[in-house]
Amino acid sequence: MFDEIKPHLVELRKRLAISVASLLVMFFVMFYFHEALLEWIVEPLNVALIEVGKKSLHAADGMVTTNQVGGAFFVALKVSFFAAIVGALPIILAQIWAFVAPALYANEKKMVIPFILGGTTMFTVGVLFAYYIVTPFGFDFLITFGSFKFTPLINIEDYVGFFTKIMFGFGIAFELPVFAYFLALLGMVDDRQMREFFKYAVVLIFIVAALLTPPDVLTQLLMAGPLVLLYGISILIVKMVNPAPPLEEESEDSEDINLLDELKAINKDSE
Repeated sequence: MFDEIKPHLVELRKRLAISVASLLVMFFVMFYFHEALLEWIVEPLNVALIEVGKKSLHAADGMVTTNQVGGAFFVALKVSFFAAIVGALPIILAQIWAFVAPALYANEKKMVIPFILGGTTMFTVGVLFAYYIVTPFGFDFLITFGSFKFTPLINIEDYVGFFTKIMFGFGIAFELPVFAYFLALLGMVDDRQMREFFKYAVVLIFIVAALLTPPDVLTQLLMAGPLVLLYGISILIVKMVNPAPPLEEESEDSEDINLLDELKAINKDSE
């Protein structure tokens, strides 16, 4: 048994090695630009802190602080690693496809470019949506709430972890149409199955949104709403790629199968 899976393990190790190598290369590239990246990441927070100063009449303006020795260095590492994952994503997706490709048909193997481009594009769209739509609303609510009594002193280490969690959550969530397309292409799902699963999907979407976002209703709705919309778009995509057969055809096919089973049983009895 081990001899059968050994070639797959060797191939998996090769793909993982290439992915890790690309991630390391991108990490060093992004670390060179870590100051610009950190400035981009902290921008929504600075805007929210400025709003605190405008709305608060007697409290001091908020500040971004660090309470760790070498905190700025570790923040630079986290920011660079986050950017490296985004930058290396096309190569990582290519390695995933290369590992799966031997099990696919020739026409399915040709979908490598759409898979890479689609996956990278949707992840980027998710990150940008989170940055320009979700974080301004979320940070404005979370930071300005209660600022008339308290001065917000935001720890940069906590903020970067908080920020990357939201970005990754939305990036992965926006991959839903891409995964739905390729599952439909492989014949693993059709539009009827996705429609029937919709009510369960809504519950799962709100659970995922609660896990991937801060503990406030506004941010959770800002993730759950687009996800429900993306699920609806995924149904349309699946319908174009792998539409479910009409129910009449399915009933006729099942009747034919039952008839064949009966004929086989009669033949066995006669023998």
